[in-house]
Amino acid sequence: MIRLKNKRQIEGIRDSCRMLSLLYEALKPMVRPGITPKELDTFAYDFIKRNGGKPAFLGYEGYPATLCVSVNEVVIHGIPNDKPLEEGDIVGIDSGIDLDGYFSDAAMTLPVGIIKKEAQKLLDVTRECLNFAIDQVKPHARVSDISRAVFSHATKNGFKVVRQYCGHGVGLEIHEDPQIPNYVSLGPNPRLMPGMVLAIEPMINIGTSDVRVLDDNWTVVTMDGSLSAHFEHTILVTDAGCEVLTQW
Repeated sequence: MIRLKNKRQIEGIRDSCRMLSLLYEALKPMVRPGITPKELDTFAYDFIKRNGGKPAFLGYEGYPATLCVSVNEVVIHGIPNDKPLEEGDIVGIDSGIDLDGYFSDAAMTLPVGIIKKEAQKLLDVTRECLNFAIDQVKPHARVSDISRAVFSHATKNGFKVVRQYCGHGVGLEIHEDPQIPNYVSLGPNPRLMPGMVLAIEPMINIGTSDVRVLDDNWTVVTMDGSLSAHFEHTILVTDAGCEVLTQW
């Protein structure tokens, strides 16, 4: 069931998104060679708790951390560890906040120092995929309009779209209907209506679109070990179009 949010709920979600945006602004300069994913995770946990929120991912279906920190071939759900980031890595950071029962969700992929041109192109195109997807969000458009925008831009640039995972509704829970694939599927294709809140999140690979889950039952990696990037915003559908509630 797709839940349309009322004015009070939208304000609560907006506040949660504002806190998450501030967290990302604090995390960005910390991403450098030598820092560990666990250090980023500890900072994020302390930041959220200090500001009156709860880490939305921590404990969700047993997930053990505040952040998902996904390095290089890790697509999503990378569990923070003690391995320092290295020059040339790319690192995806995904997190959400529960603020008084209102949920936000966003992700970004950052370079660690100087990265290869192909890796930079992957980051640029994946972010562009998200921007093109957001351009499609308006009343009476369909989920497939979002999906088509992501898929067409990624494939036009020679990259592959992850099919096993997708975006989703968000706001009163961390995951809600509808699902938002990054390709045009044969599944449900609802119209967008004012009051819908969506987490749109392209996951794009340099190599194969195929992925697998590691033995920890969380970490999703590309099947061929190629690089993957992930960007995500929480978006409100408005009467006039949409509002991007999160920022990096």
